[in-house]
Amino acid sequence: MKSMAINLQLDPGIFNEIYLRHQFRNNNRYQIYYGGSSSGKSVSLAQRAVLDVFNGQRNYLIVRNVQNTIRRSTLNEITKAISSFKLTQYFQINKTDLTITCTLNNRQILFAGLDDPEKIKSITPIDGVITDIWVEEATECEYAAVKQLDKRLRGRSKVKKRLTLSFNPILQDHWIYEQYFDIWEDNKQFVEKNDVSILKTTYKDNKFLAQDDIDALENETDKYYYEVYTLGNWGTLGAVIFKKWRVEDFSELEKTFDNYRHGIDWGFAEDPFAYIKSHYDKTRKRLYICDEIEAVDLLNSESAPMVKEKAGRDRVICDSAEPKSVSEYRTLGVNAKAAKKGPGSVEYGIKFLQDLEIIVHPRCQAFKAEISKYKFKEDKNGNVLPIPVDKDNHLIDGLRYSLEDDMKKPGVHF
Repeated sequence: MKSMAINLQLDPGIFNEIYLRHQFRNNNRYQIYYGGSSSGKSVSLAQRAVLDVFNGQRNYLIVRNVQNTIRRSTLNEITKAISSFKLTQYFQINKTDLTITCTLNNRQILFAGLDDPEKIKSITPIDGVITDIWVEEATECEYAAVKQLDKRLRGRSKVKKRLTLSFNPILQDHWIYEQYFDIWEDNKQFVEKNDVSILKTTYKDNKFLAQDDIDALENETDKYYYEVYTLGNWGTLGAVIFKKWRVEDFSELEKTFDNYRHGIDWGFAEDPFAYIKSHYDKTRKRLYICDEIEAVDLLNSESAPMVKEKAGRDRVICDSAEPKSVSEYRTLGVNAKAAKKGPGSVEYGIKFLQDLEIIVHPRCQAFKAEISKYKFKEDKNGNVLPIPVDKDNHLIDGLRYSLEDDMKKPGVHF
């Protein structure tokens, strides 16, 4: 690695290997680094920032939600990275102004808090433009604030501009999950698509941890903290109904499927029309969510051809609340049948689905959004009631209808 006339030779052993592989030459516009505690995310991003600036390629703006947390977090990490590379003589560190300047090339690392938006608007490096914005602990930040930061990445540059978010995941209803994780697959550690990359790491990816640090993480007894901070998983809401599900691209396996289920929940204006297609593996008690349609303002004459294209001649089980629509679908060439439903069918259908392993194809983003938030009601004291919240569950309702013949039970009418 070179900067001006300086030849910098670094031992690869000072880096965690997974970041060398997926981070240091990563030029996706949007980069997500998330996962468990003590996984080395911040250390590695600090190392990358120092080397980028030393090489004269980039100017960084590093932000956190609140400015007074910067000195003891990201500023410290950057300073330690400079020292570990033995480059202190080439950097001017101003802890008052929160600026670090490489004296070889005038490239800078600037720091700011999102609690001072006017200051962020006026921040400009002394040479060139800001090429990189790194948002540390990004789950603390509002969507609108990060969106404004993205707009700051403008102006001519010889390198591609990048917006980097690093964080420990919290709950799946966070805007970061909704905004970026449509490409994610739970069986992978690194995914990149459409100029977005996501790398998930845990303490197991950090070879520099002491044994007592590892023990503390592995012996965590709180279920939520173990999931989030030890395993690096997105947390689920306390009353969430479905927990045995994951996102996975099963496109190759899908070629062998021949046991599809199709369901429809009617809707038009505020409540959307919802169609869902799944494959049910009875032997393994595994349900694959293969395809979906969810849209508002669709006439039956518009949605029927879309459903027919996906379902072919297969039977499609529809919400019986609209017998006229079921009849019209038959006229339009769909093999439609009204769901039986009846007392207890919702509760029993949910219990049936809870017992299955549900695998969601990445193309089914609307279903993914539903299943991650579908929850039970709670009383005023926060106690969970055995009654699902009847909201944002149209695809799940359609899924229940489609499986009614698979879940028949004496005394429950579908």
